Amino acid sequence: MRPRSLTLRLALLSAAWVALGLGVAGWLILSITSNHMLRSFDGRLLNLLDAVAGVAGMGPGGQLSVGTVRALSATNFAQPLSGYYWQLAAPGAGSATSRSLWDSRLPPYDLAAGNGPHVRDVAGPRGERLRLSERAVVPVEGGPPLLVQVAIAREELDGEIGRLRLLVGGTFALLGLGLVLGTVALLVFGLAPLRRARRSLAEVRAGERERLAAGPAPAEIAPLLEEIDALVAQNRATVDRARAHVGNLAHALKTPIAVQRAALAPEAPDLPLAQAQNAAMERLVQHHLVRARAAALAGSAATEAVPMAVAGEIARVLRRLFAGKGIEIALAGDASVRVPVDQQDLAEMLGNLLENACKWARRRVSLNVARDGGGVMLRIADDGPGLPEAAREAVLARGIRLDEMAPGSGLGLAIVRDLAELYRGRLALDRAPEGGLLVRFWLPLR
Repeated sequence: MRPRSLTLRLALLSAAWVALGLGVAGWLILSITSNHMLRSFDGRLLNLLDAVAGVAGMGPGGQLSVGTVRALSATNFAQPLSGYYWQLAAPGAGSATSRSLWDSRLPPYDLAAGNGPHVRDVAGPRGERLRLSERAVVPVEGGPPLLVQVAIAREELDGEIGRLRLLVGGTFALLGLGLVLGTVALLVFGLAPLRRARRSLAEVRAGERERLAAGPAPAEIAPLLEEIDALVAQNRATVDRARAHVGNLAHALKTPIAVQRAALAPEAPDLPLAQAQNAAMERLVQHHLVRARAAALAGSAATEAVPMAVAGEIARVLRRLFAGKGIEIALAGDASVRVPVDQQDLAEMLGNLLENACKWARRRVSLNVARDGGGVMLRIADDGPGLPEAAREAVLARGIRLDEMAPGSGLGLAIVRDLAELYRGRLALDRAPEGGLLVRFWLPLR
């Protein structure tokens, strides 16, 4: 897994979340269990305190004494430093201790805490931790209160709490490790389709396969694979079109080059013929370059143009170009509509159509832009001589160049037709109401 691997990133986030969750859960469990164990220990200690207080009293000689303590732990009070201790005290009467304290003493009674009972931690005779319970017993017959203290070493309790912590900590650590490993396994398994897609893409790039989505894929990445396949197919089609255009250009240039070579022969040079062939080759190169560029842009993203804005720029140029004829160019229609066409290609198409209309118009050329179903219809009309119906059908037939037809034709209309087809558009010729030629030029909106 690489440093920026998605699997590693998700695994680390999962590990952090599992560690946090299990840590909080373990802390809560340990806190609740430890408090419960401490309360149980304190309950046992208070029961022992009550047992000692029940048999404690003043002897005949005014000495403090404790009778027989009837408790399971009573025998421990007689064993020196056993961890079970009691101590009695009374103002003016001295104090008494269990044999287990030997020559040591428990901390003095905390008079500020009241009669009790209350529990606290203190240090024992050997420096061990003791849990001390104490209370003041007031005799019924009156007199000073009897201060009773009982203490038990916390070693057993602390040992149990320590073992509980090890058990809970180890269990939760193993559980967390299992969860993290399971999450990593799920991620590796779940992201396997992405790794397969990467390998498939490498095979496509190497030419070992045609498509990524050759087999079943998860619903989450199937659309992505299909889009990549579509992009690969589009790029492959663009390359194929470019190769085809290069081949067509090479084929189209063979004859003009051969004629020009013959026209420039030293024996009988024909300069006008050579110049005509040179112009023909220039038109062919321009024609195929425009087609190749439009074919490469067809279907690409982020290509939009506004027909009214493009037509306005072209009209300003044509008004100056045909100022001698006094041509009126009228533009009307929806100025907000946009078409998914490269702006330079749209300018090429509208420029050829409007220039052709101005060339043959007497006084007026009009362009109208309107939405038409799922596209935009551009109507260019002029008041010139027009084009017979038979000629209109012939010039729009595939493979017929308009510069080989009657007056009013030219290579520009063929370029418009080819570009329109590349953008899934349509071109149709008809008779204009003014008597000239009407060009209906339709482009899809998407």
